[in-house]
Amino acid sequence: MLIDSHAHLEMKEFNPDREEVIERARQAGVSYIVTVGTNLAQSRKALSLARQHENIYATVGVHPHDVARADSKTFDDLCEIARDPKVVAYGEIGLDFFRNISPREKQIEMFNLQMELAVQLKLPVIIHDRDAHEQTLRMVKASGVRRGVFHCFSGDYSMARQCIDLGFYISIPGVVTFDNAKTIQDVAQRVPLSSLLLETDAPYLTPAPHRGKRNEPSFIINTAKKVAQIKGLPWEEVADVTARNTMNLFGIEASSNIK
Repeated sequence: MLIDSHAHLEMKEFNPDREEVIERARQAGVSYIVTVGTNLAQSRKALSLARQHENIYATVGVHPHDVARADSKTFDDLCEIARDPKVVAYGEIGLDFFRNISPREKQIEMFNLQMELAVQLKLPVIIHDRDAHEQTLRMVKASGVRRGVFHCFSGDYSMARQCIDLGFYISIPGVVTFDNAKTIQDVAQRVPLSSLLLETDAPYLTPAPHRGKRNEPSFIINTAKKVAQIKGLPWEEVADVTARNTMNLFGIEASSNIK
Protein backbone atom coordinates (compact mmCIF):
# COMPACT_ATOMS: atom_id res chain seq x y z
CA MET A 1 0.00 0.00 0.00
CA LEU A 2 1.17 3.52 -0.85
CA ILE A 3 -0.27 6.80 0.42
CA ASP A 4 0.63 10.30 -0.65
CA SER A 5 0.16 12.09 2.67
CA HIS A 6 0.45 15.61 1.22
CA ALA A 7 -0.47 16.83 -2.25
CA HIS A 8 -2.29 19.84 -3.70
CA LEU A 9 -4.57 18.32 -6.32
CA GLU A 10 -6.93 21.28 -6.01
CA MET A 11 -4.33 23.69 -7.42
CA LYS A 12 -4.60 25.15 -10.92
CA GLU A 13 -1.59 23.17 -12.16
CA PHE A 14 -3.87 20.11 -12.28
CA ASN A 15 -6.81 21.77 -14.03
CA PRO A 16 -5.97 20.35 -17.48
CA ASP A 17 -5.79 16.68 -16.42
CA ARG A 18 -6.79 16.24 -12.78
CA GLU A 19 -8.79 13.06 -13.33
CA GLU A 20 -5.98 11.52 -15.36
CA VAL A 21 -3.52 12.35 -12.57
CA ILE A 22 -5.78 10.62 -10.04
CA GLU A 23 -6.10 7.58 -12.29
CA ARG A 24 -2.33 7.38 -12.82
CA ALA A 25 -1.88 7.37 -9.06
CA ARG A 26 -4.35 4.52 -8.74
CA GLN A 27 -2.57 2.57 -11.47
CA ALA A 28 0.74 3.13 -9.65
CA GLY A 29 -0.67 1.55 -6.49
CA VAL A 30 -1.41 4.72 -4.52
CA SER A 31 -4.34 3.78 -2.31
CA TYR A 32 -5.10 7.20 -0.80
CA ILE A 33 -4.16 10.83 -1.39
CA VAL A 34 -4.49 13.64 1.14
CA THR A 35 -5.01 16.93 -0.69
CA VAL A 36 -4.07 19.89 1.47
CA GLY A 37 -5.80 23.26 1.67
CA THR A 38 -3.73 26.44 1.79
CA ASN A 39 -6.45 29.09 2.16
CA LEU A 40 -10.25 29.18 2.38
CA ALA A 41 -10.90 28.93 -1.36
CA GLN A 42 -8.36 26.15 -1.86
CA SER A 43 -9.65 24.31 1.22
CA ARG A 44 -13.13 24.34 -0.26
CA LYS A 45 -11.78 23.00 -3.55
CA ALA A 46 -9.86 20.29 -1.70
CA LEU A 47 -12.99 19.20 0.15
CA SER A 48 -15.06 19.20 -3.05
CA LEU A 49 -12.49 16.96 -4.68
CA ALA A 50 -12.42 14.63 -1.68
CA ARG A 51 -16.20 14.32 -1.76
CA GLN A 52 -15.99 13.18 -5.39
CA HIS A 53 -13.39 10.45 -4.80
CA GLU A 54 -13.48 7.72 -2.19
CA ASN A 55 -9.69 7.50 -2.07
CA ILE A 56 -9.06 11.24 -1.54
CA TYR A 57 -9.20 13.09 1.78
CA ALA A 58 -8.88 16.82 2.41
CA THR A 59 -7.43 19.21 4.94
CA VAL A 60 -8.28 22.85 5.64
CA GLY A 61 -6.19 25.76 6.81
CA VAL A 62 -4.35 28.93 5.84
CA HIS A 63 -0.73 28.67 4.69
CA PRO A 64 1.69 31.25 6.13
CA HIS A 65 1.92 32.90 2.70
CA ASP A 66 -1.81 33.64 2.83
CA VAL A 67 -2.43 34.60 6.46
CA ALA A 68 -2.12 38.35 5.85
CA ARG A 69 -5.34 38.18 3.83
CA ALA A 70 -7.27 36.08 6.36
CA ASP A 71 -9.83 37.52 8.79
CA SER A 72 -12.22 36.23 11.43
CA LYS A 73 -14.81 35.15 8.84
CA THR A 74 -12.11 33.12 7.08
CA PHE A 75 -11.57 31.07 10.19
CA ASP A 76 -15.28 30.80 10.99
CA ASP A 77 -15.83 29.36 7.50
CA LEU A 78 -12.85 27.02 7.82
CA CYS A 79 -14.16 25.67 11.12
CA GLU A 80 -17.52 25.04 9.48
CA ILE A 81 -16.15 22.99 6.59
CA ALA A 82 -13.62 21.28 8.87
CA ARG A 83 -16.47 19.31 10.41
CA ASP A 84 -17.02 17.38 7.18
CA PRO A 85 -16.03 13.70 7.62
CA LYS A 86 -13.72 13.90 4.60
CA VAL A 87 -11.58 16.52 6.38
CA VAL A 88 -8.81 14.71 8.25
CA ALA A 89 -6.47 17.47 9.45
CA TYR A 90 -5.99 21.20 9.98
CA GLY A 91 -3.27 22.63 7.80
CA GLU A 92 -1.05 23.42 6.29
CA ILE A 93 -0.21 26.05 8.83
CA GLY A 94 3.02 27.38 10.24
CA LEU A 95 5.85 29.78 9.51
CA ASP A 96 7.80 30.65 6.35
CA PHE A 97 10.68 32.98 7.14
CA PHE A 98 12.33 32.23 3.77
CA ARG A 99 9.89 34.11 1.55
CA ASN A 100 8.16 36.27 4.21
CA ILE A 101 5.21 36.84 1.87
CA SER A 102 3.13 37.59 4.98
CA PRO A 103 4.75 39.70 7.73
CA ARG A 104 6.44 37.56 10.38
CA GLU A 105 4.35 39.02 13.18
CA LYS A 106 1.17 38.10 11.33
CA GLN A 107 2.48 34.59 10.62
CA ILE A 108 3.19 34.07 14.32
CA GLU A 109 -0.21 35.42 15.39
CA MET A 110 -2.11 33.26 12.88
CA PHE A 111 -0.06 30.13 13.59
CA ASN A 112 -1.02 30.38 17.26
CA LEU A 113 -4.66 30.98 16.39
CA GLN A 114 -4.83 28.05 13.97
CA MET A 115 -3.22 25.64 16.42
CA GLU A 116 -5.92 26.66 18.91
CA LEU A 117 -8.59 25.99 16.29
CA ALA A 118 -7.12 22.57 15.53
CA VAL A 119 -7.34 21.66 19.21
CA GLN A 120 -10.96 22.83 19.35
CA LEU A 121 -11.79 20.80 16.23
CA LYS A 122 -9.87 17.77 17.56
CA LEU A 123 -7.87 17.54 14.34
CA PRO A 124 -4.17 16.77 13.86
CA VAL A 125 -2.09 19.58 12.38
CA ILE A 126 0.06 19.75 9.28
CA ILE A 127 2.95 22.10 9.93
CA HIS A 128 4.84 24.14 7.33
CA ASP A 129 8.25 25.24 8.64
CA ARG A 130 10.74 26.92 6.36
CA ASP A 131 13.77 28.71 7.81
CA ALA A 132 11.87 29.04 11.11
CA HIS A 133 12.89 25.91 13.01
CA GLU A 134 13.48 27.41 16.46
CA GLN A 135 10.39 29.63 16.41
CA THR A 136 8.17 26.82 15.11
CA LEU A 137 9.33 24.34 17.74
CA ARG A 138 8.97 26.90 20.52
CA MET A 139 5.40 27.69 19.48
CA VAL A 140 4.37 24.06 19.05
CA LYS A 141 5.74 23.18 22.48
CA ALA A 142 3.85 26.07 24.07
CA SER A 143 0.61 25.31 22.22
CA GLY A 144 0.06 21.89 23.72
CA VAL A 145 -0.61 20.43 20.26
CA ARG A 146 0.72 16.89 20.29
CA ARG A 147 -0.70 15.27 17.16
CA GLY A 148 0.37 16.06 13.65
CA VAL A 149 3.14 16.04 11.08
CA PHE A 150 6.01 18.30 10.12
CA HIS A 151 5.40 18.37 6.37
CA CYS A 152 8.24 18.44 3.87
CA PHE A 153 10.69 18.18 6.75
CA SER A 154 13.76 20.39 6.28
CA GLY A 155 15.46 20.21 9.68
CA ASP A 156 18.24 17.93 10.86
CA TYR A 157 18.02 14.75 12.93
CA SER A 158 18.23 16.65 16.23
CA MET A 159 15.15 18.65 15.31
CA ALA A 160 13.38 15.54 14.02
CA ARG A 161 13.97 13.88 17.38
CA GLN A 162 12.40 16.84 19.19
CA CYS A 163 9.36 16.72 16.88
CA ILE A 164 8.92 12.99 17.45
CA ASP A 165 9.21 13.46 21.21
CA LEU A 166 6.35 15.98 20.96
CA GLY A 167 4.18 13.34 19.28
CA PHE A 168 4.66 14.36 15.64
CA TYR A 169 5.46 12.41 12.50
CA ILE A 170 8.20 13.43 10.09
CA SER A 171 7.16 13.63 6.43
CA ILE A 172 9.76 12.83 3.78
CA PRO A 173 9.33 14.59 0.41
CA GLY A 174 10.82 13.83 -2.98
CA VAL A 175 13.81 16.01 -2.09
CA VAL A 176 15.28 12.89 -0.46
CA THR A 177 15.97 11.56 -3.98
CA PHE A 178 18.27 14.49 -4.83
CA ASP A 179 21.98 13.59 -4.80
CA ASN A 180 22.95 16.61 -2.67
CA ALA A 181 20.14 16.23 -0.10
CA LYS A 182 22.39 14.82 2.60
CA THR A 183 20.53 16.25 5.61
CA ILE A 184 17.11 14.80 4.75
CA GLN A 185 18.77 11.53 3.74
CA ASP A 186 20.38 11.37 7.19
CA VAL A 187 16.99 12.05 8.77
CA ALA A 188 15.37 9.32 6.67
CA GLN A 189 18.06 6.88 7.74
CA ARG A 190 18.00 7.63 11.47
CA VAL A 191 14.32 8.27 12.18
CA PRO A 192 12.40 5.04 12.93
CA LEU A 193 10.10 3.95 10.14
CA SER A 194 7.26 4.06 12.67
CA SER A 195 7.62 7.88 12.77
CA LEU A 196 7.76 8.56 9.02
CA LEU A 197 5.22 9.58 6.39
CA LEU A 198 5.84 9.98 2.64
CA GLU A 199 4.61 12.88 0.52
CA THR A 200 4.92 14.42 -2.90
CA ASP A 201 3.83 18.02 -2.15
CA ALA A 202 2.63 17.85 -5.76
CA PRO A 203 2.82 19.86 -7.95
CA TYR A 204 6.09 20.88 -6.27
CA LEU A 205 9.37 19.12 -5.36
CA THR A 206 9.35 16.50 -8.09
CA PRO A 207 11.58 13.53 -7.21
CA ALA A 208 14.29 12.03 -9.38
CA PRO A 209 14.11 10.74 -12.08
CA HIS A 210 11.22 13.08 -12.96
CA ARG A 211 12.86 16.39 -12.02
CA GLY A 212 11.86 19.19 -14.38
CA LYS A 213 8.30 17.86 -14.68
CA ARG A 214 5.23 18.74 -12.65
CA ASN A 215 5.07 16.49 -9.59
CA GLU A 216 2.08 14.20 -9.09
CA PRO A 217 1.00 11.52 -6.58
CA SER A 218 2.06 8.57 -8.75
CA PHE A 219 5.67 9.67 -8.21
CA ILE A 220 5.45 8.81 -4.48
CA ILE A 221 6.87 5.39 -5.38
CA ASN A 222 10.22 7.03 -6.17
CA THR A 223 10.38 8.51 -2.68
CA ALA A 224 9.41 5.18 -1.10
CA LYS A 225 12.13 3.37 -3.03
CA LYS A 226 14.79 5.95 -2.08
CA VAL A 227 13.90 5.76 1.63
CA ALA A 228 13.99 1.97 1.37
CA GLN A 229 17.44 2.11 -0.22
CA ILE A 230 18.68 4.43 2.53
CA LYS A 231 17.31 2.17 5.26
CA GLY A 232 18.25 -1.12 3.62
CA LEU A 233 14.65 -2.33 3.63
CA PRO A 234 12.28 -3.66 0.95
CA TRP A 235 10.44 -0.72 -0.57
CA GLU A 236 7.16 -2.51 -0.05
CA GLU A 237 7.77 -2.48 3.71
CA VAL A 238 8.53 1.24 3.67
CA ALA A 239 5.38 1.87 1.63
CA ASP A 240 3.18 -0.24 3.88
CA VAL A 241 4.41 1.09 7.23
CA THR A 242 4.33 4.75 6.18
CA ALA A 243 0.84 4.23 4.72
CA ARG A 244 -0.38 2.78 7.99
CA ASN A 245 1.25 5.66 9.87
CA THR A 246 -0.68 8.08 7.66
CA MET A 247 -3.96 6.25 8.25
CA ASN A 248 -3.32 6.25 11.99
CA LEU A 249 -2.56 9.98 12.10
CA PHE A 250 -5.49 11.06 9.94
CA GLY A 251 -8.02 8.47 11.09
CA ILE A 252 -8.39 6.97 7.62
CA GLU A 253 -10.07 3.57 7.67
CA ALA A 254 -9.24 1.11 4.91
CA SER A 255 -12.04 0.59 2.43
CA SER A 256 -12.71 -2.81 0.88
CA ASN A 257 -13.12 -0.99 -2.44
CA ILE A 258 -9.56 0.36 -2.38
CA LYS A 259 -6.43 -1.74 -2.62
